[in-house]
Amino acid sequence: MNMYKVAVYAICKNEEKFVDRWMDSMSEADAIYVSDTGSSDGTIERLRKRGAVVNEITVKPWRFDKARNMSMSFVPNDFDICVCTDLDEVLEPGWRALLENAWKADTTRLKYKYTWSFNEDGTPGVTFMYEKIHARHGFKWVHPVHEVLEYSGEKPDRYAVEERIRLDHYPDPSKSRSQYLPLLELSVKESPEDDRNMHYLGREYMFYGRWDKCIETLKKHLAMPSAKWRDERCASMRYIARAYEAKGNMAEAESWLYRAVAEAPYLREPYVELAKLLYSFGDWIGAAHMTEEALNIKERPASYINEGFCWDYTIYDIGAIAFYNLGMYKRSLELAEAAAELAPDNGRLTENVKIIGEKVKSGKNKNGTE
Repeated sequence: MNMYKVAVYAICKNEEKFVDRWMDSMSEADAIYVSDTGSSDGTIERLRKRGAVVNEITVKPWRFDKARNMSMSFVPNDFDICVCTDLDEVLEPGWRALLENAWKADTTRLKYKYTWSFNEDGTPGVTFMYEKIHARHGFKWVHPVHEVLEYSGEKPDRYAVEERIRLDHYPDPSKSRSQYLPLLELSVKESPEDDRNMHYLGREYMFYGRWDKCIETLKKHLAMPSAKWRDERCASMRYIARAYEAKGNMAEAESWLYRAVAEAPYLREPYVELAKLLYSFGDWIGAAHMTEEALNIKERPASYINEGFCWDYTIYDIGAIAFYNLGMYKRSLELAEAAAELAPDNGRLTENVKIIGEKVKSGKNKNGTE
């Protein structure tokens, strides 16, 4: 018998194609509440047919926090736990029992595993801990975009953690993110002291290829007294490096990547990005060194900062080519085989194994010695 009343709530617009998959995955809840923000397809009708309670809302000017707060308000007060998701997300079966077991009398919210993206072969890409499962009372959403839950309840804010609860994200690639940039600019204007928003805004400028604004904004982030999380500071440095590289200033790009390594030497990401840059220069010694440093880091961070390409075949591929050019064929082959194993359908990687394998069989180093 269930100990708690659990509701799922969401906002949506024109997501008819996701309805059945989403409803199937959310069906372990006691009730599902959806706030539709203006669908013109069959989303509303299909949701209602599947048993969701749908409320039609208008949010003008648009901002995500207001929409989510309106959506939450439709969840009746006698519910204990709220699960906020979007229709392009899927909760893996069995989540309700895991939630009930992890939730205690003093719990206010729960952290769980979120796969934001998947690699081409279907394996998880960017994965981190998420926290959109929360108590019914004491919470509100804040910030126009990249909104977060703010707690103002009377009892202490206590987290539970259950990594076996998995939420998977399958975004619609046809959907535009054009609204994100103006909303982030608004968010920074409203909360100029919020370092996370400043970081997000700089990253968004990077996505848009606005390199100077990216550099300017992320340098502001790094200068903020509240910007103390080293993982995020490292990411800002990596993004600044990407912007300088795009502008053709390779010296600055390299300098900022070395700063990123120094900022968070326990993360694989800065080493991989530096290895990629040095590879592009033909600096085989540097690329080989950074490959080994990256591969010494085995644990993938459970935050949104991690990059999928830092945990797939990429670093093995870079290392294989770097060591090959240094004439260190045995190490090159080890890395090439690891790369091919991680991406077995990549013909280039498979061919590399054959080419390097022949060098190893010949028993000669690059300089012709045995």
